[in-house]
Amino acid sequence: MSKKNYLLTLSTAILLLILSFSLVFAEEKKLLLFVGSASQPPTTDAAKAFEKKTGVKVELVFGGSGYVLSQMILSKSGDLYFPGSSDFMEIAKRKGVVFPETEKYAVYLVNAINVQKGNPKNIKTLKDLARPGLKVAIANPENVCVGTYAVEIIEKNFTKEEKEAFRKNLINYTESCEKTATAISLKTVDAVIGWRVFHYWDPERIETIPLKPSEISRIGYLPIAISKYSKDPKLAQAFIDFIMSDEGKAYFKKYNYLMSPEEAIAYIGEVKPVGGEYVIPKEWIKK
Repeated sequence: MSKKNYLLTLSTAILLLILSFSLVFAEEKKLLLFVGSASQPPTTDAAKAFEKKTGVKVELVFGGSGYVLSQMILSKSGDLYFPGSSDFMEIAKRKGVVFPETEKYAVYLVNAINVQKGNPKNIKTLKDLARPGLKVAIANPENVCVGTYAVEIIEKNFTKEEKEAFRKNLINYTESCEKTATAISLKTVDAVIGWRVFHYWDPERIETIPLKPSEISRIGYLPIAISKYSKDPKLAQAFIDFIMSDEGKAYFKKYNYLMSPEEAIAYIGEVKPVGGEYVIPKEWIKK
């Protein structure tokens, strides 16, 4: 082989090697999301659609909003934080681990009582949860959005005696919204104070009892923001844009999430504060 041909062959080999490395790196483009389980079914569907649309791998870490925030901070990784309520996004902002200016409100949530399909225990009202002999669960209020809201509702509406009776029925603190809904699906409890959307997650096994307008403290929402640990903020922003688009929101509509504060107010039948933050009384925090 002549020197000229040798150099040409070598140049071609180097070029092919560079191209192959480029393809490998292109294939490795990915996003890591730390997500509160309040959005688990639609976020799972939306992430798959985003992957198909862009070729970007989306890795989802689900759990209680406080738990996944701790994971994100300890691992110093993650592109997006997508908790189940404003309470935990405010904590993330105070800790300086998200970019506040990137925060968007995806969809809205309203609390309800969730019971087994057919309501075998004939639970009609919030006060029924203090009835002797019931098995009730709430999520851990310190780390799970729906548990935070549950405690707020109990503190607002129950007398001291009713709280004591309720706590006698309380058999478990669940670790996420998903596990709170599953407690009903698997019939390990008679009722939970959850989100109205739990029924749409598993309509064959979960039924929802609406709370009275006066019993609801506030409207929840799902905030999403770029993490300060993100290695690709532009790509993270692209995912936020997708979630906020009509295409992205369609996955939440499928599970009957509320698309605006106005929809939430119409469902409740009364104007309520939107978002905010609630401080858990010490007696509800596990030692």
